[in-house]
Amino acid sequence: MGKIIEDIALSRGHTITGKSNSEHSIEELNFDNIDVAIEFTVPHFAAKHIEFCSKKKTPIVVGTTSWDSQLPYVRDIVTENEGTLLYASNFSIGVNIFFELNKRLAELMSTHREYNVEISETHHTQKIDAPSGTATSLANDILVENKNISSWIHNENESPRTVLGQFGVVSHRIEGVPGTHEVSYSSEIDTLEIKHTAHSRQGFALGAVLAAEWVQNKKGIFTMEDVIKN
Repeated sequence: MGKIIEDIALSRGHTITGKSNSEHSIEELNFDNIDVAIEFTVPHFAAKHIEFCSKKKTPIVVGTTSWDSQLPYVRDIVTENEGTLLYASNFSIGVNIFFELNKRLAELMSTHREYNVEISETHHTQKIDAPSGTATSLANDILVENKNISSWIHNENESPRTVLGQFGVVSHRIEGVPGTHEVSYSSEIDTLEIKHTAHSRQGFALGAVLAAEWVQNKKGIFTMEDVIKN
């Protein structure tokens, strides 16, 4: 992702003024000429990087997922330091439109209890988290919009057993698949499905760069929804 983001940023006229990776920590970088940081690492580094950039007064765009448990702490740090954070479970423009479709569909289906909902997500074998951050966002949005459902559970490779008021999220890992997410509602009569299929990682990287362009000169905490709607 870092390499693809770099290529897209350069193609859009930006300059890469520093790189941090497993061999060079973020503390080694000179932040004097950095307008915005883009962070795609692993969950246990995300909060640390957000805190560091907030103290440096440098906006940070975070594409790392599965650090949600640290969000209250991160919010306090960003607010305390008058920093800027933009985070998302997925930066693809198409996926963020898919999020909005999922919310609307969940709202419409909330009065049709004869339908059972399930989310399926498929990614490449190097994908660390399961379920994906995108699938988690889709699932949590369904809970918000459909009060008849109180929880969801996850399983790998096959649909999980569910109880009343619960739905399943199933993950698949297949070599070479950038990312596919599907939300389905099934009854004895028919099945209704919405689906997003990524053809490459370019969309995720482009969205992150667009978010970095958008967030400059802003203060506070934002998500990709703010970028899409504004």
